[in-house]
Amino acid sequence: MSTDFNGFGKIPRLSRPIVITEKLDGTNGQINIFEILPGTNLLEYLNNVYVFIVDEATYGVPGKTTPGKKYGVMAGSRNRWIAPGDDNYGFAKWVWENARQLVALLGEGRHYGEWWGQGIQRKYGKTEKTFSLFNTKRWNLENLHDPELDWMPYVPQLSVVPTLYEGEFTTERVEWTLEALRDGGSFAAPGFMNPEGIIIYHTAGNLYFKKTVHGDEKPKGQG
Repeated sequence: MSTDFNGFGKIPRLSRPIVITEKLDGTNGQINIFEILPGTNLLEYLNNVYVFIVDEATYGVPGKTTPGKKYGVMAGSRNRWIAPGDDNYGFAKWVWENARQLVALLGEGRHYGEWWGQGIQRKYGKTEKTFSLFNTKRWNLENLHDPELDWMPYVPQLSVVPTLYEGEFTTERVEWTLEALRDGGSFAAPGFMNPEGIIIYHTAGNLYFKKTVHGDEKPKGQG
């Protein structure tokens, strides 16, 4: 039994800023990018079927990556690491094919998002799949695909979830945003009229909540 004192955390107020994004109906994915330090035994990674090694980063992005360094890239589903031979709707194949550009653009860290579109869940009427990043505070369409930035590599099928509202929390705002999605259709796939719902991120509490267009009041598995 530990004798360390752990106080009860401070509870944030509910009436604090929130960010509402569209909830996409695909499959959860993550990209793990890490530097392979000099002196590391590369066999440790070469023998790991889930690690793709970028031998030398082509691009140098300030604060992210450095040319000439080695990086490991891994693809994951919600519950496990995956590889092209042990894949999840082709997500690992896409990550490996674009590993060098992803290292340069995203930098080190865990990058979470939704792999959605062709052949997955609602399909959204798309003829290809897209990986939409969850972190809208860090990423937007401009800093992912800015043609004026010469250093920026192009990564096909990479996007970010649409932000539908940023501001103070009210139940009316949440319901209004959900109604706008229901009536206007998906923002991520314009013209698709059967969107799944919204994600509400409470910034002060660092908590996520979801609300679906249909069947939100039903227990999971009964919708």
